[in-house]
Amino acid sequence: MRIGVAATAPFGADVLERLARRHDVRFLLTRPDAPRGRGRKLAPPPAKEVAERLGIPVLQPERPGDEELPEADAIVVAAYGLLIPEGLLDRALWLNVHPSLLPRWRGAAPVERAIMAGDTETGVTIHETVKALDAGPVAARRAFPIAPDDDAGAVFSRSAEVAADLLGDVLPAPSFEPQPEEGVTYADKIGPDDRRLDLSEPEQAERTVRALSPHIGAWAELHGRRVTIWRAHVEDGELVPDEVQPEGKRRMTYAEFLRGIR
Repeated sequence: MRIGVAATAPFGADVLERLARRHDVRFLLTRPDAPRGRGRKLAPPPAKEVAERLGIPVLQPERPGDEELPEADAIVVAAYGLLIPEGLLDRALWLNVHPSLLPRWRGAAPVERAIMAGDTETGVTIHETVKALDAGPVAARRAFPIAPDDDAGAVFSRSAEVAADLLGDVLPAPSFEPQPEEGVTYADKIGPDDRRLDLSEPEQAERTVRALSPHIGAWAELHGRRVTIWRAHVEDGELVPDEVQPEGKRRMTYAEFLRGIR
């Protein structure tokens, strides 16, 4: 099928690459290049990097609708990051890939919020993109477990794999059913307060570490220093860091960090 893809973040880039193996991807709609990293140099979004490697034309308007989109049978949205205006929604079939079992965890951070909440199951929902946030009728849904040691990276990877499989079934002849009215929850964007760990709540802190790894990072004060904790476990009722990153330094094992303090 001839499809377009609207994607920006690494999850969207993964979905794009998987779809390109099976379909004729006519274009990528993504956000403009933006400053990234410690040097704040202008850099392309992850989805653009994939598209350019695969030879897929890239469109980067400041706002979707600022330029005409090439013709496509459907447009798949996966972690694009901007609202699609109603005028564009009326001109094509837009299918959103959402990494949760809607209506649970509508919103910006469904994977992170699911792990932080201690959910043992999540999944992927393919639904029609509508004006209301993640509220469109559902074309397909598939669940999978969240393992006790899964971080957000593992869940995103599994979600992209499931999404590509589901879209293979949905795209040729999509049919929809309304989302349930009950069970709606919202996954708010991760903010600064979400990143700070409460070490007096070790189980919750461990879930937060997994939820924000490997892409955001949770932090705590350890031995008087602010340290990002990338991996940790709970032992004897306490959070034990495994991999950390002091401010301005590389990632290291917790043992290396302790040696540096001594």
